[in-house]
Amino acid sequence: MAAELHVELVAADRSVWSGEATLVIARTTSGDIGVMPGHQPLLGVLESGPVTIRTSEGATVVAAVHGGFISFADDKLSLLAEIAELADEIDAQRAERALERAKSDEDGAAERRAEVRLRAVAVR
Repeated sequence: MAAELHVELVAADRSVWSGEATLVIARTTSGDIGVMPGHQPLLGVLESGPVTIRTSEGATVVAAVHGGFISFADDKLSLLAEIAELADEIDAQRAERALERAKSDEDGAAERRAEVRLRAVAVR
């Protein structure tokens, strides 16, 4: 059996994904980071962006994450997000409409959220 880490992706309002993985890639304020079993302990601030999880079964789970924290120790990774959505839950057409609306309203925060959702769908 390959080495694994236990991953918990939690949003402020719900548990988004939990399971065993071999690799997690996330965006932090220091840049993109890849975490594998045996990684050095870390604590960081998440930036808005897609999070990619390679499960132990070989599947790929992608989520759009909007801010929060990442913590890793003893092969346990916690992603505590303000907002998180699995790419499978995102309606791409709705996200495109939200992006256009945010651009016309000059709402930078809404524009970034829509762009992250669309990137997560594209990665999936």
